[in-house]
Amino acid sequence: MDDLVDPEDWPGRDRSDAELDAAYNVRAKAGEELFGRLMVRYREMSDAAVDGLPGHPGVVYDEASGERLDVWGVAEGDLRPAFMFLHGGYWRALSRADSAFMARMLHEQGVATVVPDYTLAPEATLEEIVRQTRAAVAWVYRHGREHGIDPGRLVVGGSSAGGHLTAMTMVGGWQRGLGLPEDVVKAAMPFSGLFDIRPLVRVYVNEWLGLDVRRAAALSPELLPAERRCRTVVAVAEHDGSGFLEQSRRFARHWGPAAELMVVEGRDHFDVVLDLADPASRVSRALLGLVREP
Repeated sequence: MDDLVDPEDWPGRDRSDAELDAAYNVRAKAGEELFGRLMVRYREMSDAAVDGLPGHPGVVYDEASGERLDVWGVAEGDLRPAFMFLHGGYWRALSRADSAFMARMLHEQGVATVVPDYTLAPEATLEEIVRQTRAAVAWVYRHGREHGIDPGRLVVGGSSAGGHLTAMTMVGGWQRGLGLPEDVVKAAMPFSGLFDIRPLVRVYVNEWLGLDVRRAAALSPELLPAERRCRTVVAVAEHDGSGFLEQSRRFARHWGPAAELMVVEGRDHFDVVLDLADPASRVSRALLGLVREP
């Protein structure tokens, strides 16, 4: 964290707790019926996408935690670029089994998909979840070739909490400790992400995160150094929660010329990422552009 940052001075700190909850409680905004249907759809679309797809499911990527990832859409005798997708669920829900709905589309476009699990809160702290996410990136760099992946062409993306984790792989300062090049993540595409998590200290989410404002600041990618800024599409749904819309706009400005802000019309927090299953969608075209641009 920048020494000049005052961890207590964050955008929206003057709002009431009820106002902050409304800004970040996208499940309540969607309603339980729609939320439940979309969670079922995540799993059904993921199951259909990987059915019969070549890959390497259930690979342990982090010996310390025992967490696993799936690799889908590889090709015999070929090293493919890869898209690593980090699931959302406010760091306490969902899994890699719900998160491969883009795998068939990408396979047909010559791209592999990597979907890691991470230990969910409150069993794991957010610091540990970030560590595991970075360990998954390190696994691709070290072992990707053995599994049909070109480790020099990795794009990372994720939705909601996964958008936060995506950005925590984009910032600097952690790669050297894992023996990785600074540019190990070539490009990124966070969806409806959280880039300054200090507001969550006063939101219901903190029931399982247990953060104070200083820890939240240290885990906020918008506040962390990044000498190298990879190409990034910051995607957010038109009908997203106001907190996610504000944070996406602010992070895109913060990331500067390397970032493009994409507000996806007609979508909400939970269905915007499902557009990745459609090769003709705006978000899929943007992702493929990140993968293919040198």
